[in-house]
Amino acid sequence: MRAALQSIWLVLALTLPFESLYLAVPDYSVVGAHLKRAIRASGSTRLALTASDAQATFVPGAEYRDRVILSVSGTGRVSELRLRYLYSYRLTDDKGRDLVAPGSVELIRDLTYDDSNVLAKQQEEVLLWRDMESDLVQQLMRRLAAAKPAFQSAAE
Repeated sequence: MRAALQSIWLVLALTLPFESLYLAVPDYSVVGAHLKRAIRASGSTRLALTASDAQATFVPGAEYRDRVILSVSGTGRVSELRLRYLYSYRLTDDKGRDLVAPGSVELIRDLTYDDSNVLAKQQEEVLLWRDMESDLVQQLMRRLAAAKPAFQSAAE
């Protein structure tokens, strides 16, 4: 509960440099849903329904999840795993020009594995993936808030 409140306050404290933003994310995207919620919570930026109505467009690129065995025990059983989440994105204007350089976020979590606690370790892995999604949204919000788009520089 405390972590959830902390993440809400972190998101609320951010102000995006755009009056309106279109998120070109699929409807089924968990990250997209969390990002929309975070942008609405910030209160400073309107979510546009189309890219032509927006000052900026967030375009997700590749979203890659990976699970790698880090180490095995002396008996050949998995003892440590690494979860890797890679998410790339672009931020463009209404003409498709990049407002900031395309970027990516890479998140890595390591966890121990124990054959005698399979269900608990599976649940831990699910929680780690959710935590990584939440962390990704927070990092994307910070990057969007720190963006210095070209149209803003030209107006100053």
